[in-house]
Amino acid sequence: MTKKRILTGDRPTGPLHLGHYVGSLANRVKLQHQYETFILMADIQALTDNFKHPEEVKEAVREVMLDNLAVGLEPKVASFVRQSHVPEIAELTVYYANLVTVARLSRNPTVKFEIKERGFGESVPLGFFMYPVSQAADITFVEADLVPVGKDQLPHIEQTCEIVRTFNRIYGETLKEPKALVGRIGRLVGTDGQAKMSKSLGNCIFLSDSPKVVEEKVMEMYTDPTRIHPTDPGHVRGNPVFIYHDAFNPNKSEIAEMKVLYQQGKIGDVEVKKRLAKALNEFLEPIRQRRRGYERDIKLVDGILEEGTHKSRVIAAKVLDRVRGAMRLK
Repeated sequence: MTKKRILTGDRPTGPLHLGHYVGSLANRVKLQHQYETFILMADIQALTDNFKHPEEVKEAVREVMLDNLAVGLEPKVASFVRQSHVPEIAELTVYYANLVTVARLSRNPTVKFEIKERGFGESVPLGFFMYPVSQAADITFVEADLVPVGKDQLPHIEQTCEIVRTFNRIYGETLKEPKALVGRIGRLVGTDGQAKMSKSLGNCIFLSDSPKVVEEKVMEMYTDPTRIHPTDPGHVRGNPVFIYHDAFNPNKSEIAEMKVLYQQGKIGDVEVKKRLAKALNEFLEPIRQRRRGYERDIKLVDGILEEGTHKSRVIAAKVLDRVRGAMRLK
């Protein structure tokens, strides 16, 4: 039987962080042998708010490729795709744009949040506003069955499903409706206690950070604001340091002991953070090692992206041909 397909990816605007890992990367690695996997480098979408600096997007494509390979995605199994080199995606985006209203896009909570986060005000680029429509084209151009995403991307998957249902209702059964798969931790809080780890907020621990940088960031982390002295009883629930311990420290008995001591005022924030930095660096070290290996052969990395893009275009051509036929455009 033909394997079902996964399509997921990243907007190349800089290196990936721990939030990306728990939200989507871990599932990509876990499922790559069970599904035919496509990882999209969404450089066109990255241009929607970086159009004045395309050179930065180009450089970020390599950074994001290295991060994906470093976490354990295997180029012989997973196919990497450069969005800007698949014109079929752009054509599908134009067709899908007729199936969505401005009012519906305005209600998308992720779009609303990101517009506010970037301070666009009334000057929102149309490309940015249409991000969910473009993402629907990304997902359907390879007929994806499953889309591993972070919790914040769920509204976009819902939008994709709406577009697929609308298209099929008007033109006949043509497109496949995908399902979303959220990571074990749907959204990782930032080091500053903000609801989301985000590059624009500067509250990230990147997968490529050095051991020293990780330690520095951990020692500056937000903890329990009600705790003034190390001997004060502390709160574990909602405490970013313990959220990170639960996510990345494999020593569950150590975590359980620390939580009890913390609540009793018998262990300080510094000690808890030191243990977290140690756990994070142990988690990240194999990722750093794989990354260094690929960094020594960038031509290989570029070749992996070129090969995967070519493979995806073969599939995209068949999907687009079927779409054109359904719309009486052939």
